[in-house]
Amino acid sequence: MGSQLALKSRIASTGSLEKIFNAQEMIASSHIAKARDVALNAKPYADAIFDAVQAVVSHSRITHPIVRKEEDNPRVAVLALTADRGMAGAYTSSIIRETEELLARLDNAGKQPQLYVYGRRGVTYYKYRNRAIASTWEGDTDKPGVEVAEAISKALMDAYMKPASEGGVSELYIVYTEFINMVVQKVRVLRMLPVEVVEAKVESGPDMSRESEAGEPDTTVRPLYRFEPSLDKVLDAILPKYIQSRIHECLLEAAASETASRQNAMHTATDNARNLIDSLTRKLNASRQASITQELTEIIGSADALNTKEE
Repeated sequence: MGSQLALKSRIASTGSLEKIFNAQEMIASSHIAKARDVALNAKPYADAIFDAVQAVVSHSRITHPIVRKEEDNPRVAVLALTADRGMAGAYTSSIIRETEELLARLDNAGKQPQLYVYGRRGVTYYKYRNRAIASTWEGDTDKPGVEVAEAISKALMDAYMKPASEGGVSELYIVYTEFINMVVQKVRVLRMLPVEVVEAKVESGPDMSRESEAGEPDTTVRPLYRFEPSLDKVLDAILPKYIQSRIHECLLEAAASETASRQNAMHTATDNARNLIDSLTRKLNASRQASITQELTEIIGSADALNTKEE
């Protein structure tokens, strides 16, 4: 009887958990479509400003902080985008693991990383381990707004523009989860600043592949840029917009990834809870059948004993 009571208790508690998991899955399912669309719709704008910055720095010989910082400054900033809530599978743990690996690589390279964390789970993890954190942000990791992106970009911008003597940093890294699709989300490490200069590739087309009369291909002329009022002022105006757009894109990608991870985790948890209930129900039925069989055996044995005594 005791075993049956224990099995009934486990079935009831597992049923309650199954309802919670199912509710969380339904909530995540209702949010994922919007989060995915917002992330995908914001990506072209972030890519456009990134391409514009790449075009400017690759075709100009400049010494602006957007492409170059003091080489003798070992301090670098690392921003980790984690989640506020749990029940998202390995989402936050993957971010933390990648962040730890990045911090270790920077330490081995002689750098002095300064950690910035967004998300309550990551903040709790590093505070519990007494890790120094330069700044933290919490709230709405599954639906971040422009205000959060502005606050984070301002803090990182201030740290990057400070000189080394005042505690400034020479590089900015961000660790986030890129949303690929509903099943695949990939943890990425992005160096926001300084911008890596990529040589512009010249694509060959019908007009570009024409040959001269001597049979030699024409030399393609790279586009030239005129900066008004000046190059430094243009880049000073671009830099904060570039940082904010990149951070906002990463926040939206991370939000979509978190929601997708939570939906997948809750779907798996719901299936596991149902399988466990089925297994416990079979054990309960087997225990009940064994108990009934034992009672019938005792009754039959007692009746046989009484009949034998009367004879």
